[in-house]
Amino acid sequence: MAVDTPIPKTTNAAGATARPAPRKSVRPSSVILKLVMAVSGALLVLFLFAHAAGNLKIFVGETDFDHYAEWLRDLGTPLLPHGWFLWLQRIGLLAGIGLHIWAATALTIRAKKARPVKYAHRPKIQGSYAARTMRWGGVIIVLFVIYHILDLTTGTFNPAGGDVDPSARVIAGFAPDRWYVTLFYTLAVVSVGFHLRHGIWSAFRTLGQQTTKGERRAKAVALVLSVVLVAMYLSVPFAVLTGLVG
Repeated sequence: MAVDTPIPKTTNAAGATARPAPRKSVRPSSVILKLVMAVSGALLVLFLFAHAAGNLKIFVGETDFDHYAEWLRDLGTPLLPHGWFLWLQRIGLLAGIGLHIWAATALTIRAKKARPVKYAHRPKIQGSYAARTMRWGGVIIVLFVIYHILDLTTGTFNPAGGDVDPSARVIAGFAPDRWYVTLFYTLAVVSVGFHLRHGIWSAFRTLGQQTTKGERRAKAVALVLSVVLVAMYLSVPFAVLTGLVG
């Protein structure tokens, strides 16, 4: 008959029973989350400016705009089937937005848990309005990206359909009788501008630009970049709305 041998308890030098080591958390550290936010944010900003620059080709001419759109579809061929590069880019865009929102949400939750008692008088910070609207602005941007693809890419929501040239979809999508689309587009683009302004300012603070001179520099750079981006994106729909294009 086998006799069970008791498992000896581990004791420390003082003779006390040692407790098992606690399991390490598998949650990403705050440094990793901030890195995810920074990298995804930087890539999204680069994409936004590149996309806006491409949109401005419609002012050169509708034919040039259509040729540019076709060139984008041909990127990656023959390694990739026709049009796959753009779809991979769109999937990457949505993934980048998702990672950005995930990291921002996780950092916000951790900050609230670390400060369970609210300040009696919360200090006023630079981008107060932009900071307060970051969450809802993010939701608006995600909805806009989805609608934008269904409208100007697949033609699902576009009155011209999906079997016409890209310039025709742009002109039909922002036609005067569809002013509400331009209004929604404007709301989304302005939300992007607030996001960009607050994000750049926060990045400068993270990099140590917290002196009075550094704060002014950060505010100026953030404001200029956000205004330029908003102007680039809004120029096309308002040009169509006013008849300058089309």
